[in-house]
Amino acid sequence: MLDDLIEACSDALYEYEGKDTYVSKRTVQLDIQNMRSDKLGYNAPISVYEKKYYKYDTPNYSITDIPVTDMDLDILTESMEMLRQFKNFSLFSELNGVIQKLEDKVYRETKDQSPIIHLDRNDQLLGMEHLDTIYQAILKKMVINIEYQSFKARKPSPIVFHPYILKEFNNRWFLVGRKEEASSIVTLALDRILTIEYALDLDYSREDFDPDSYYKDTYGVSVMSDRDLINVEMTVDRLNAPYVVTKPFHTSQKVLGEYADGSILVGLKIHHNFELERLIMGFGPAITISKPRRLRQKIKRLVSQMHHNYFKDSDRHGN
Repeated sequence: MLDDLIEACSDALYEYEGKDTYVSKRTVQLDIQNMRSDKLGYNAPISVYEKKYYKYDTPNYSITDIPVTDMDLDILTESMEMLRQFKNFSLFSELNGVIQKLEDKVYRETKDQSPIIHLDRNDQLLGMEHLDTIYQAILKKMVINIEYQSFKARKPSPIVFHPYILKEFNNRWFLVGRKEEASSIVTLALDRILTIEYALDLDYSREDFDPDSYYKDTYGVSVMSDRDLINVEMTVDRLNAPYVVTKPFHTSQKVLGEYADGSILVGLKIHHNFELERLIMGFGPAITISKPRRLRQKIKRLVSQMHHNYFKDSDRHGN
């Protein structure tokens, strides 16, 4: 009976939420209406008999066991793929059981369903095991002792570090922060970190570090000084112009001119760093730097070195 449902709902609210509230007749009737409809995805087979009793036409029906739609399965599949990218974070460790259940459910429902979104990932990346330790240190404002060996160093060195943020760029992870008793911001590659320990006896200091402000003039992770901030002008050929326009290199990018052949002149105000050089070189002959002279000369030297590398042994390679 409806009165019994009202009493049961009121008792449940008190038991689960501690609310001593009387549920109105209208509320229960609206809930039944919503359960019957597809508004919430239930489509519950609720019927009335003898003009006062409610029942499920399907005896074993339960709203906790409603079927998963094709759209639901697609969303679950892609969500699980994304969550797997962060398997090293304890933040997601409590989801492991849930994800496994979802995977089992999705597999049983779809079987041969292939993913729609393919994420670029490399399970062989070094340093990923440090992600969670660093994440917890940043979250809990803790200083860390790091054993670090750069590519140029012959042996590792100890660093007392105040971690600020974790940054991902080009499928590689970096730790950004400050060394103990130093004022400048430092970027460390996770794949060069050998060991990490919490320095519980030291006070953590973050000061006024703002990631958005810190990286506003930078492409990549190498933030340079103001003397390396340059105004770049480059010509992009007709075939690559749409790509560069729709996917800007940097927030400062502007189209300064368009040419009859379909190429465009693009301007940037950005730090001259290694990542910018690699970005330009990656476009090969599609991009030509006109300003500043320093960057143009550097690209010319790199192109000349490439030419030398490819043609110095042409006879040996049979060309």
